[in-house]
Amino acid sequence: MTATQVSARELFRAAYENRYTWDKDFPGYTADITYKYDGKEYTGKVTIGSNMKAEVLGVEDEEAQKAIHGQAWEIAVHRVRRTFEQTHGENTFTYGATDEDGAVELLMGGKATGDKYKVRNNEVSLVHRHIHNVVVTINTFSSHDTGEGYLSHTYDSIYHDPQTGEQKGGKSFFVDEYEKVGKYFVLNRREITTEVDGKPSVQEFIFSNIQLLEPTA
Repeated sequence: MTATQVSARELFRAAYENRYTWDKDFPGYTADITYKYDGKEYTGKVTIGSNMKAEVLGVEDEEAQKAIHGQAWEIAVHRVRRTFEQTHGENTFTYGATDEDGAVELLMGGKATGDKYKVRNNEVSLVHRHIHNVVVTINTFSSHDTGEGYLSHTYDSIYHDPQTGEQKGGKSFFVDEYEKVGKYFVLNRREITTEVDGKPSVQEFIFSNIQLLEPTA
């Protein structure tokens, strides 16, 4: 089926529903965390509960604790399963341009006017969204196929001021790796390389000894 035969909304819905998410029975998990940054290394424990709340234990350094918690929160928020209607029910979608690689641009209206996405091979390859007074643009280059939906493998992100268009901070490049724990795919390594003053700064988050929590009755 070509893009012209399906509505922009249906094209996006299919890609949205092709994302890998955790089901309602997800019990949560604990993991050991090793965080490497600027030649320093911090270790501790991370728990993500069945309620998707993240907790970091045993990390004394406040900045490191905050960085780890930020990543744990990101992990959880992207695996929450919400229906298309819950997330995009009030938004409209219209076709934009098609790139040489086949990525189809979708322009949003309704509550999300000004946002846009690109869809390629039934996956969202670009996200351009206004969030809390910034515009975030995420390009996805490759993905993991779990058999139950896709997970981004390599991607970058950049922030701009919505009023001036000025870039805020450096562009970051991400590499995500996953492992299957029980029946769930869980992030076990994330590397983030950010341009800081023209030089690459690398953060590495390694999650090991990942164990699912006992389901609560």
